[in-house]
Amino acid sequence: MGQTAPVSTAVSDHSGFIAGLPKAELHVHHVGSARPETVARLAARHPDAGVPQEVESLREFFTFTDFAHFIDVYLATVSLLRTPEDIRLLTYEVAEGLAAQRVRYAEVTMTPYTSVRMGIPIEAYTEAIEDARVAAERDLGVVLRWIYDIPGEAGLASADATVTYAVEHGPGSLVGFGLGGPEIGVPRAQFAPHFARARAAGLHSVPHAGESVGPQSIWEALTDLGAERIGHGIAAAADPALVAHLVEHRIPLEISPTSNIATRVVERLEHHPIRVLRDAGVIVTVNSDDPPMFGTTLNREYAIAADLLDLDTGGLVALAQTAIDVSFAPADVKARIGAELAAYGATAVTAR
Repeated sequence: MGQTAPVSTAVSDHSGFIAGLPKAELHVHHVGSARPETVARLAARHPDAGVPQEVESLREFFTFTDFAHFIDVYLATVSLLRTPEDIRLLTYEVAEGLAAQRVRYAEVTMTPYTSVRMGIPIEAYTEAIEDARVAAERDLGVVLRWIYDIPGEAGLASADATVTYAVEHGPGSLVGFGLGGPEIGVPRAQFAPHFARARAAGLHSVPHAGESVGPQSIWEALTDLGAERIGHGIAAAADPALVAHLVEHRIPLEISPTSNIATRVVERLEHHPIRVLRDAGVIVTVNSDDPPMFGTTLNREYAIAADLLDLDTGGLVALAQTAIDVSFAPADVKARIGAELAAYGATAVTAR
């Protein structure tokens, strides 16, 4: 579904290798990962949301004119989650989609504020996602961790609530605190107290910035929010001083090429700044963001990255390893996936 980006035929050379590559996903949204079939089923349960109930109709629904339109559609989809059972269903099916791509570890961005506003108590929300997480690790072998994010369009009230959910109700599997939604008209600095409280509680700072506006939002994320990784961050390419700062301080970017095309913040895939950033020494990871909405998968994003970054199989292994290295996974999980990845890469070399 959604507005997709053309991929050159060159990437198909690595598609089989990518399909088997053990991976970590660092920037993927909970609601944005809902399968078309899941969305259609939830839409049938809640027809007043205005979301199409047929999978084919969802293709047009998820074609975006610009970033603001994407936010409108995203929020309509969020409104389908009205019960703990809805949350549990979505969460487990997201895990199934990740596991099918050999994602071994994922940090899933959650927005509990929108669900609580729909009438789900935070305790029930937490129980639903944790039940799905435990079942997914047991059944599917995928390790999930959570990032709670502030929906920036909902203002300071949402930030107050989200940091309270994180600090006072967050499960042990909560590892990060973020900021999503539109950047235009939503200055990062206003959320500094919320990020300070989250960081004091031991959570990592991972706000979105530099996606649909310029480099200044990235500077604000770094200086005001203490960002350890930046969601998107592609606008950094326009500011050499910022690029140098990211390189010096080893601040990784969570880049999702198809997302940037679908929301029209990058016009053409060949103009995407990921290579400029990588060649300058910035740590880049490749992620899927809201994959069904954008008609993509993490495997497809790796194929696009192979093309844009001119990666061979060794480069793809290194890209996957980078995501593991800069994740907030427990040390034993990092070691286990790293060993699996090294073995997979070595087998591929031997098979040549």
